[in-house]
Amino acid sequence: MNAKKEAQTIQGTKQEFLKIFREMCYSRSTWQVWADLISMIACTLANSTDPDKEGARYLDREREYRQCAERLGGVDKPALCMSVIVEALERNPEQDFLGELFMELELGNHWKGQFFTPYCICKAMSKIVVGDVDKQIEQRGYISVCDPACGAGATLIATVSEMKRSKFNFQNHVLFVGQDIDRVAGMMCYIQLSLLGCAGYICIGDTLTNPMAGHVLFPQEREGQELWIMPMFRIGVWQWRRMFFLLGKTGRDTNKEKGRERFYMFFDFNDKEEKRWEKM
Repeated sequence: MNAKKEAQTIQGTKQEFLKIFREMCYSRSTWQVWADLISMIACTLANSTDPDKEGARYLDREREYRQCAERLGGVDKPALCMSVIVEALERNPEQDFLGELFMELELGNHWKGQFFTPYCICKAMSKIVVGDVDKQIEQRGYISVCDPACGAGATLIATVSEMKRSKFNFQNHVLFVGQDIDRVAGMMCYIQLSLLGCAGYICIGDTLTNPMAGHVLFPQEREGQELWIMPMFRIGVWQWRRMFFLLGKTGRDTNKEKGRERFYMFFDFNDKEEKRWEKM
């Protein structure tokens, strides 16, 4: 009851988040608590729209969620932290809320060279890189944006802001894809983009030695990778887009070069993976 009352007064500030977060660090390191908290939130979002409730991935996430909750002392404080994140991004979607907290808590792994680029720099970069979005969408129906070292997602979040200038709804016409070697960082990106209503997915894995494969609409999860699919990518127009692609694939196979779609990125399509998506 008290948790519910406190959740109703949340303002979405870093101070609120840090207050709740530090209450969970009484017997464990800051890094351990952060990793468990991020895992809990990511598992919650991923399983919310996963259609395969009996599948191994769904059950693994459920198990991870329960284990993290036990180590964190329950679900109340993690739920409050998630409420703060939701409110923060609702009030100001143009920020890397989790990335800035991560650096403020000095959680960067220097061995992996983790230093998240400030959002203002990512914003400037996105303005330079993003071209005539409307023209590209009119020609192709949708576009994809990929960050092969996404971190907590600052660059992709800045791109969301640029895409909002388009006459097209970015949720229906822009596919956001990220990959990162660090699991916690990748899940931070996944959480923020999911809460911002983006469609796409995040791959946990080494971009250099184990890059993503498969068509951009049908990512293939390779050995040594984890694929985190954003809720918006499982529903609505993207679900229909994948269906229409499968229906039209036979015709395109007769002339692959003519039928080959062009995106910011294009993976090698795998027939085995196509069948897996058909079942979904």
